[in-house]
Amino acid sequence: MMSALAALAAVATALEAGAAHAQGRAVPAREATVDELVIAVQGGSRGAFTGLYERFHRVVHAVVLARVPAGDAGDVVQEVFAEAWQRVSTLREPAAFPGWIVTLARHRAVDHARRRRPPVDDPADLAVSPPPTSEAVAALRAIRALPETYRETLLMRLVEGLTGPEIAARTGMTPESVRVHLHRGMKLLRERLEAGPAPTRGERGAR
Repeated sequence: MMSALAALAAVATALEAGAAHAQGRAVPAREATVDELVIAVQGGSRGAFTGLYERFHRVVHAVVLARVPAGDAGDVVQEVFAEAWQRVSTLREPAAFPGWIVTLARHRAVDHARRRRPPVDDPADLAVSPPPTSEAVAALRAIRALPETYRETLLMRLVEGLTGPEIAARTGMTPESVRVHLHRGMKLLRERLEAGPAPTRGERGAR
């Protein structure tokens, strides 16, 4: 169990390094509430939008990664934030931004998954260097097999490295809900990892 989770964390580090390289040096977000940033963005501030990106891109990446191959996730994340920039002026309650962007991410990821192949069950799904270990692949496969609620929350915690309070603040969930989802999700994940990997699509078809 622990070796698989450690391997998954290593994959997360590689994914984050790749995203940082693609995006260049990030602009530090100024000290402001989400409400203040949203209001500033609605007024046309690109700097404030960068602040929102810095706070929410890991949550969005986790939501997307729960549904699409890792090699496609970065592009889908960018699509989500492009749509958010275009539509944020329609958001009536700035405080609703966390739940709003999570919903955008889910819709974009589902649309992408419908247009493209579903997540596969082999290391090629994790397009990072160095290639992921079999334990990391098994962990991601097991997480993706969990119910959606647990899947997203576990990816936020184990892959993106967010704490429980950070997940709550960035998704609109209550801290208690986050604690429950993490506890139940970890229990299910542990059981699935200890039971061994489920057969891949190719293995099922060969039977």
